Amino acid sequence: MTQKNFCFIPAEQVRSILQQQQATALQDWKAFQNSWSDLALDTYMADQGSYRKRKHATLSAPAASRLWQKEAHQPHYQSLTYNNLNGGIARHYAPISDAVMQSHSMNNLLTLACDIFSQLMPEHAWHIEAHQFRIEANTKQAGLPTPEGVHRDGVNFVMMLMVQRSNMVNGATTIYDLNKNRLDQFVLTNPLDMALVNDEQVFHGVTPIMQLDSDRLASRDVLVITFRRKT
Repeated sequence: MTQKNFCFIPAEQVRSILQQQQATALQDWKAFQNSWSDLALDTYMADQGSYRKRKHATLSAPAASRLWQKEAHQPHYQSLTYNNLNGGIARHYAPISDAVMQSHSMNNLLTLACDIFSQLMPEHAWHIEAHQFRIEANTKQAGLPTPEGVHRDGVNFVMMLMVQRSNMVNGATTIYDLNKNRLDQFVLTNPLDMALVNDEQVFHGVTPIMQLDSDRLASRDVLVITFRRKT
């Protein structure tokens, strides 16, 4: 991570790390996965797309700490510099439910993120945002995980975790340097496959998803956690 500014961690390794952190880390994983079926349509899509559903939470963590806490619900904001499609306005999304935020799975994933990113920048306290995303595709429209294209999020670090995929193809994560030269490409395929990104040093994007079987909806469920240092 420190040398390449990004890394892919396969599901088996993520599972092992989480269970070393706490033996019961994933005991409610199935319920955690199922919570993606309760997301709300993203009504802020400037391309008029109806392929994205999401919920959102705002959190914080002190410097050099694995402890996080939930903050009062706030809108999500990105400047047009970082999101030229949907940026420039405060976007008010439904909050991630208390049950999900208090789950073993979410708690341990956030604790892991705090542990990793606080080691990389131990001097800073963190503004943290968690996003549940579901991208859907059908016969009328492909699903765009990153409709703004190759981008940075305007934060310091990003954790992307595959929760589940259904009836879909593509959805490759691509990583680029600051000159937009492609550095790597990989697919988050299995539940718990993870990517970590230094958002200050690389761009990233995800290719559109399409249906495998045209008679069934395709979906891609991902948890994205961003860390921005507090000034």
